[in-house]
Amino acid sequence: MNKTDTQDGSKRVSRINRFFLDLHDVFLFVVRIFKEAFLPPYEFKEIVKQCFEVGVKSLPLISLTGFITGIVFVNQSRPSLSEFGAVSWLPSLIAIAIVRALAPLVTSLIAAGKVGSNIGAELGSMNVTEQIDAMEVSATNPFKFLVVSRVIATTTMIPLLTVYTTMLALLGGFINIHQNEATSFQTYFTQVFNTVTFTDVFASLTKSVVFGFTIGAVGCYKGFHSSKGTEGVGKAANTSVVLSMFLIFIEELLSLQIVMALIS
Repeated sequence: MNKTDTQDGSKRVSRINRFFLDLHDVFLFVVRIFKEAFLPPYEFKEIVKQCFEVGVKSLPLISLTGFITGIVFVNQSRPSLSEFGAVSWLPSLIAIAIVRALAPLVTSLIAAGKVGSNIGAELGSMNVTEQIDAMEVSATNPFKFLVVSRVIATTTMIPLLTVYTTMLALLGGFINIHQNEATSFQTYFTQVFNTVTFTDVFASLTKSVVFGFTIGAVGCYKGFHSSKGTEGVGKAANTSVVLSMFLIFIEELLSLQIVMALIS
């Protein structure tokens, strides 16, 4: 074995060790979130502020995205159903697709791009300018004030935004169907509510809670542990978005298997 092979082997071992060390740090970070969330003092004012940042300031983008999602999904589904003479099934189809998958997924991906990057950049810049260290010196718990408040805000507001997205997507689908098939408002929403079950709604909200926690935890972790310098701030914001979206898709896949097992 030559010197080059030895160096390559050492690099692979170091990468593996670094991966498991990072995984250990993430585990401790998540455990600390749950621990600090239930211990006083509670930062209610900061939580309300972050809920406003996550929820209210995301409404314009969420509104447009949700409404367009309903219209586009109906347009894409109509040709396939028309081949079998089953256009009347459009309200039921859009209800299942939006409630079970599209609404929580679209909302979480939009929030990951907007909210996750903001959290990563904000905490990263505070870390670079040593504001977090200054909070510790002033007898303030920076983890509870900065991390826990933001994670609670995303975990709380993403399910509410998902419900809002669902309503707008169904409304967009209704407008499309009404213009093409002249389906009445009552007929459309009767089919929608007859199709959607409690399991669908519960699964959608549960996924939204998990997605919201993921967005907040990833953004806070990357910002809280960002490297010094302006490059570290940009890297924290970018990594927060990419990693949040990746984890959301993984969680969506796992939740789909669980829901299908419960339904069957």
